[in-house]
Order: sequence, then C-alpha cells, then structure tokens
Amino acid sequence: MNKVILVGRLTADPELRQTQSGVSSCRFTVAVDRKFTDKNSGERQADFITCVAWRQTAEFVTRYFNKGKMIGVEGTLRNNNYQDRNHPDVTHYTMDVLVDNVEFVGGKNDSGNGSGYQGGNGGYSAPQNNYNNSYSAPPQQAAPQQPAANDSMSYGSLSDFEEILSDGDVPF
Repeated sequence: MNKVILVGRLTADPELRQTQSGVSSCRFTVAVDRKFTDKNSGERQADFITCVAWRQTAEFVTRYFNKGKMIGVEGTLRNNNYQDRNHPDVTHYTMDVLVDNVEFVGGKNDSGNGSGYQGGNGGYSAPQNNYNNSYSAPPQQAAPQQPAANDSMSYGSLSDFEEILSDGDVPF
C-alpha cells in the first residue's frame, strides 16, 4: 500500500503551470514538523517535502493556498529519476508526493504571518499559539423551557422498520 498523509505549511506560493496540451500542474513544498526538538538548539526540526498536483487539484491549490498557510495533503509517494544535463553518466533520484486530495487545516484566521516557514534564515519554527491561559466560566443561560403537556410528537409507524424476511437475496 502506498499512502501518504501530510500536514504542514507551504514554504512558498504555489505556481500554476500548463503542459503543452493544456493540463494544469503545480509543484509545491510542505514543511512538516518532526515530533522531537533538536537537543543542541532546542528548536523543532522540519522535513521539506515536495508535492505535485495535477488538473483541478492544482488549480485549487494555487487559488486558495499561499506561503505559510497550513495544508493537509493526501497522496502517493513517487520516485523519479533523470539524467544530469551536464554529466550524462550521472542519474539523479527524487521522491515526490503525487497529490490526490488537499484540505484546509487550521483556523479561518490562520494566515501564517509571524510563524511557520521563515524563508530569510532558512529555518522553521513551530507555530505559536495565542491561547489565553486564564479560564473564565461560561455565561449562565436560562433553563430551557419544557414543552407544554398538550404538545405531542408523532414518531410514525414502527412497521417501517420491520425486519424483512426473504430467501436471502440482497435487495439491491
């Protein structure tokens, strides 16, 4: 089984391209946090994973995602190889995620500003939360009103849910 699921931040704005036959494609990189921090610096490390989307998925990514925005990617891992133009005897190998599906991840106001991929210094810092650590009780609400005694609900006929006894054939 070949299945990849990633959640991370885009490292640059995705750019839509067209093949000569008019098929849309888009190549982008997702920075995915590792579970642990670096022992020496105490900073969280990340892996930078190249993803390739085609057709409507490529158009969707370029329209709704930009640098620093959280993205969920589902796809398959593909290895590619190509010959070096300057050295014909050298073969380069790459691993890319062929994107099947993308999803929005994070809150509506998650713009990626101030956290995420930092292009200037080449590092990646974990997203910072802005949670207020003080707790306040929720406002008191009035008790829900009880329905009047003369209100009645109709549940329908239970015969709609009778078990169908047959000769074992599936009804579809």
